[in-house]
Amino acid sequence: QVQLVQSGGGLVQAGGSLRLSCAASGRTLGTYTMGWFRQAPGKEREFVAAISWSSGSTYYEDSVKGRFTTSRDNAKNTVYLQMNSLKPEESAVYYCAATRLTIGGTNYFSRSNLYDFWGQGTQVTVSS
Repeated sequence: QVQLVQSGGGLVQAGGSLRLSCAASGRTLGTYTMGWFRQAPGKEREFVAAISWSSGSTYYEDSVKGRFTTSRDNAKNTVYLQMNSLKPEESAVYYCAATRLTIGGTNYFSRSNLYDFWGQGTQVTVSS
């Protein structure tokens, strides 16, 4: 079993930055891939980014490339999502998640149904 506890988020003006954290516990995550998703009211959950815990390889949804960065701190068992140049339409509840899937690239890591464990979610609101 893996427990994911999220922190960060909040209210920021358009063009601003926020950093989300996702602390993992319960099992070694060396063979997991960590994903970030977001869900706005009335919309489906969508993929944002993913990072391989073992290799550090990262994957991004096209619209966030160059603005968002996901990283990990092995010593702290924590992954991060640094979000820069935020847009109002990116307001949503952001989730971190863990999947045992370690290969396949963005085509697979973007599928929320392949994730086994989820954080509680954190609200990000970007004002215009």
